[in-house]
Amino acid sequence: MANILIVDDSPSVRQMIKLVLGPAGHNVVEAGDGAEGLAKAKAQSFELVITDLNMPVMNGMQMIKALRALPAFMGTPIVFLTTESDDAVKQEAKAAGATGWIT
Repeated sequence: MANILIVDDSPSVRQMIKLVLGPAGHNVVEAGDGAEGLAKAKAQSFELVITDLNMPVMNGMQMIKALRALPAFMGTPIVFLTTESDDAVKQEAKAAGATGWIT
């Protein structure tokens, strides 16, 4: 069982991910934007972060850069789950520290 942080401004997307991962035995914590996700990541450890790219307050790219600056998140898998499929954005995400990308 893993602690998983889901960061997305869409409540329905967060709910869908939680419905899939929760019954598999994972503890899923939700955040509605990157700033909230970063705050929750600083308060608790996570084995996986799944995030959207385009969100208000702090987007996913900014959050990943901030997470990678924290020693506890240097090796944590961070996956984008987004409708964005532009190759340049994917390369930027990889450079920021994203581990994977699901469109």
